[in-house]
Amino acid sequence: MEQSNKISALAITLNEAEHLEQFIKSLWFVDEIIIVDSFSEDDTVAIASKFDKVTVVQREFDNFSDQKNFAISQASSEWLVFFDPDEEISREMGEEILATLQDPKAMAYAVKRELYFMGKRIKYSGFQTDWVIRLFHKEHGRYNGNLVHETLMVSGTTAKLKTRLPHHTYKSFDDYTAKLHRYSALQARMMYEKRKRPNLFHFLFRPLYRFWHQYLLRLGILDGKEGFILAYINAFSVFKRYVNLWLLYRKIQ
Repeated sequence: MEQSNKISALAITLNEAEHLEQFIKSLWFVDEIIIVDSFSEDDTVAIASKFDKVTVVQREFDNFSDQKNFAISQASSEWLVFFDPDEEISREMGEEILATLQDPKAMAYAVKRELYFMGKRIKYSGFQTDWVIRLFHKEHGRYNGNLVHETLMVSGTTAKLKTRLPHHTYKSFDDYTAKLHRYSALQARMMYEKRKRPNLFHFLFRPLYRFWHQYLLRLGILDGKEGFILAYINAFSVFKRYVNLWLLYRKIQ
């Protein structure tokens, strides 16, 4: 298939050596790969540097939106794909992206992710409608400024691709909980900047609500023990968010 639009692939990394080689190989359909690395301590940079079409830029991590917007600024192509290294880009996904860009009808395209946790496909637990934009035009997409759980804001129409995107977010239990704790710290910073103060309600009821919402209302109970574990650690991350927020206020006293 003759390619009419050049494509840049973007990724941000921190200690992604486990996934990175296969991730780069799965991007066979792009013209360049830009990796913005937050000074990884494993072999991430060494692995990425083995590939001719990969450019590695190291940048101190401040937050997810700024890191991703910086990556966008480094791309030379009009069309961008922005996958996470722990997402599985199938041959079908690459072919659909190439076919779509033969005659694009939108400025951005979303894909539906399928979460795998502890080796199991999670079908419920709030992930039933996990659509994320992974293909977009460089001039029409910027991340919204959130420190974490950032969203790509698109000026123009958005459409959906058909191919599903497996998401293997789980390396180990300690790695997964450490990731959630980092997210909690960033969320606390966002709340602190908005001058929100924690109280007893936040410490007691917000984590409890998160657990029951994810486990019962979003049907995590149907995901078995993995659904229970997911709901529990996500509830604890909510508790940790308010602890971090409380500690931020303690520092200025």
